[in-house]
Amino acid sequence: MTTIVSVRRGDQVVVGGDGQVSLGNTVMKGSARKVNVLPKHQVITGFAGSTADAITLRDLFEQQLDKHQGNITTAVIQLAREWRSDRVLRRLEALMLVANKEKTYLISGSGDIIEPEDGVIAIGSGGNYALSAARALVDNTDLSARDIVEKSLQIASGICVFTNDNLTIEQLESAG
Repeated sequence: MTTIVSVRRGDQVVVGGDGQVSLGNTVMKGSARKVNVLPKHQVITGFAGSTADAITLRDLFEQQLDKHQGNITTAVIQLAREWRSDRVLRRLEALMLVANKEKTYLISGSGDIIEPEDGVIAIGSGGNYALSAARALVDNTDLSARDIVEKSLQIASGICVFTNDNLTIEQLESAG
């Protein structure tokens, strides 16, 4: 269980997540890194769900990015297609958020590909808490995307028992 949130504001896109790894109702680790940058393609990934499954999916996504010359949209579509149709991959239990300087997507094993309308999206057990907080902050403050991600994760960690306040936050900025 986890919380991952992404906010796109101005020329910034930020993805952040907490560090808690739970097994049932037990906290197994408090400092996991569930948000990473794929530097070759300048893409941030974040995952919720089974760690091994998420790492497998991140690796497959990176392969798709390589295959499609960094085209995030094509890579997302091909990953979702492969994830849904492959007998082994179909059993993977995770959700992924991916973002580059232009696009943000949520990808699921059921074939869902969601691009947020308002530049804000979240996944995981505390995702709805972080999403609500982030939307309120976007609509009612002039905070940066990074500050909104940090504050929304802090709010989620105060409500969701499967979310802690050991945060990893990654950011990309457009050249324009």
